[in-house]
Amino acid sequence: MQWLSIAALSLATSLVTVNAQVGNSTAPFPSSTYPNASSPDPQAADFTGPAFSPPFYPSPWGSGAGDWASAYERARAFVAQLTLLEKVNITTGVGWQSERCVGQTGSVPRLGFRSLCLQDSPLGVRFTDYNSAFPAGVNVAATWDRGLAYARGEAMGQEHRGKGVDIQLGPAAGPLGRAPASGRNWEGFSPDPALTGVLFAETIRGIQDAGVIACAKHFIVNEQEHFRQAPEAQGYGYNITDSLSSNVDDVTMHETYLWPFADAVRAGVGSIMCSYNQINNSYGCENSHILNYLLKGELDFQGFVLSDWQAQHSGVGSALAGMDMSMPGDTLFNTGASYWGTNLTVAILNGTVPEWRLDDMAVRTVAAWYYVGRDQSQVPINFDSWTLDTFGYQHYFAEEVYTLVNEHVDVRAEHSTLVRQIGSASTVLLKNNNSALPLTGREKFTAVFGYDAGGNPYGPNGCPDRGCDNGTLAMAWGSGTANFPYLVTPETAIQNEIVSNNGVFQSITDNYAGTQIQSLASQASVAIVFVNADSGEGFISVDGNEGDRQNLTFWQGGDVLIQNVSALCNNTIVVMHTVGPVLLGNYSENPNITAILWAGLPGEQSGNSIADILYGRVNPGAKLPFTLGASREDYGADLLYIPNNGTAAPQQPFTEGNFIDYRAFDQADITPVYEFGFGLSYTTFAYSNLRVNKLNVSAYTPTTGLTSAAPVLGNSTNDTTQYELPSNFSAIPFYIYPYLNSSDLEASANDSDYGLPESTYVPAGSQDGSPQPRLAASGAPGGNPELYDVLYQVEATITNNGSVPGDEVVQLYVSLGGPYDPKTVLRGFQRLSIQPNNSTTFHADITRRDISNWDTSAQNWVISSAPKTVYVGSSSRTLPLSATLS
Repeated sequence: MQWLSIAALSLATSLVTVNAQVGNSTAPFPSSTYPNASSPDPQAADFTGPAFSPPFYPSPWGSGAGDWASAYERARAFVAQLTLLEKVNITTGVGWQSERCVGQTGSVPRLGFRSLCLQDSPLGVRFTDYNSAFPAGVNVAATWDRGLAYARGEAMGQEHRGKGVDIQLGPAAGPLGRAPASGRNWEGFSPDPALTGVLFAETIRGIQDAGVIACAKHFIVNEQEHFRQAPEAQGYGYNITDSLSSNVDDVTMHETYLWPFADAVRAGVGSIMCSYNQINNSYGCENSHILNYLLKGELDFQGFVLSDWQAQHSGVGSALAGMDMSMPGDTLFNTGASYWGTNLTVAILNGTVPEWRLDDMAVRTVAAWYYVGRDQSQVPINFDSWTLDTFGYQHYFAEEVYTLVNEHVDVRAEHSTLVRQIGSASTVLLKNNNSALPLTGREKFTAVFGYDAGGNPYGPNGCPDRGCDNGTLAMAWGSGTANFPYLVTPETAIQNEIVSNNGVFQSITDNYAGTQIQSLASQASVAIVFVNADSGEGFISVDGNEGDRQNLTFWQGGDVLIQNVSALCNNTIVVMHTVGPVLLGNYSENPNITAILWAGLPGEQSGNSIADILYGRVNPGAKLPFTLGASREDYGADLLYIPNNGTAAPQQPFTEGNFIDYRAFDQADITPVYEFGFGLSYTTFAYSNLRVNKLNVSAYTPTTGLTSAAPVLGNSTNDTTQYELPSNFSAIPFYIYPYLNSSDLEASANDSDYGLPESTYVPAGSQDGSPQPRLAASGAPGGNPELYDVLYQVEATITNNGSVPGDEVVQLYVSLGGPYDPKTVLRGFQRLSIQPNNSTTFHADITRRDISNWDTSAQNWVISSAPKTVYVGSSSRTLPLSATLS
């Protein structure tokens, strides 16, 4: 979602007199894949368009499958009591800035069902105070730690619950990370679908165990900011009339992009947000193949689908295609017009949308509410998204009902400890020549350099939605942010460390103070240089970066800073706070650069987290969740920066198929600077004694049979006078209501197309509530349950050969063996804590899904006859143990 509808907010540059990206040597490539980087699979490589998304109707109705039965029973009983207007009310948002949350539905006062509060973000509660600022999703990925992913999810859920939020708008697995420059990759986890899927699911479990509905987003292949919304793109001067289309073949969709969402659905996620972009030239929130076939049919998703903010493009079409909730309710912000609300009431009464479809929307929404225990954990909304003042307007845009809007409830508990732990657990040690680290804190002269070491002169929240690159980077920009309660900078934390030991410490946080930098670097016995690279959501532009990064270099002249300091100090340590991959030049080989660390976006405890690593209180155990390549071209897939289809929707063909990040490097036989899964420790580990146990499991059985008929929980009267706005009702301006404006449906709809033949806009089969064939790959939330049968158990012995305790992330990869398959794909991992001179056992299960490929003809998963090999090691390119899967 976004904060402003189409505004392109520019960074105020009065304090910065140079371009933040000095040193860029690679111009944006005007296509989405570099030459010679196409998939070997012709289904992907030849998928260049015009792409078409096949229709699939009717929209599957929820069944209460899996562990949803009790929630569905209660939800159906509740919805059976609702009037038509009440059902419309809880599926339609009331409009942007009409209530206190970034999104709110209507309520059912008669039955005590409060307006549902939807609030960002994937790393904390947005637009509030007295909340924590957690590390970003990319940092969680770098921990490779299921327990920390769950703990962060639970803590975020607790804070949202404490503020009165019903639905946390996160976590994210879209974008997955197809291209390293994509602006919002950091909100998600990793470009590897298996790593993302596990941590996505654990985060969801944590949020929902805290009693808040998680919202998995953005569904699906939402892989760049450029052209995601036509009005936003027009604001930047691009002459297009429709949003970008991500054009993806069926195999790539299943084996890469749908994979983590299957894990989310299997984890019981309560809601999923459909995305701004088009998929194969059909908008994400009215794409019946994506929502009806893949999500609700194949994955058997039981929760509700809500639109991203202003991602809805039709009323009847989006309802029949499987969308269940309109957010924020208005067609465009603050217009008072809605595709649903009154128009959904009209569509039910004139029969274009069957009432069973509306019943299903409402049941899915209320079932998710019961599923996570909102009936037991809901507290009143006690904050306001539009002001931090204590008093203000309840209906902000309309300036109606002046009252108490912010109670300033402190929901942080002791979460700072967890934030600090994740920050250090996600810091990747990439280089450590001659054991330069850990430091002792008693070095003769410690010098710190870089804008990225210090604070934002405007304060940590001085740039709305973090839309600038001032000071240390602990959070990127956009709607996926939260306000900092404070921000511990690296400069402060390291100074505290040195002063406590009565040492000498000096710092320069101006990257362009050339004379002073030269003088200080020549005196230092250890120089710690902090650099960053930022990105974010497309409604904010920072230094010409319209959400997506223009390049993969360091910002604010970071490369020049590193070069200047390392030329004069032969013990230079580089710390990177970046949103993802950056180009490191020759730093990995420069003898004066003794250590390199990637610290990502660590949140409020940033300085303390990096100090814990630098001074040895924490032994680094993180691993890269992406590849660091030598050039931008090495990644293969890239963004589309220039419209390529005239004024029509830009076309982004995913011709690289499954070959993104390390898979692309492996396919092209390119040596990375640091590979996916790489990370050093202050100790060393040995791998030995691989064991593979094959289990006796029955053959895979495709799902067959029919669903039940669509439940009909209401039989509304067609007397249109019963649905008119009551004469004694005082309507709030711009507020979205379900009422008719007139007993005449055509007059109420106020649509010039009203009365057209249904055949022109109602797809065949979309109104059919009779029993439907079940899909072969379906059967339970997450897909056919036999996909998750464990076929092999793998174990290996991991030994800590050093003198200090340490964590090792053991990784399991599989070669699927086919001519179009990646060389290896990650399929398991485990972060193990091992005492010095001790060994422990790594364990991983290999499921049927893990060694299957998607068969487009059968529309099901199959295990090919190609030989399968399992590998175990410390990174994607260091795999000392292997065995054939018989």
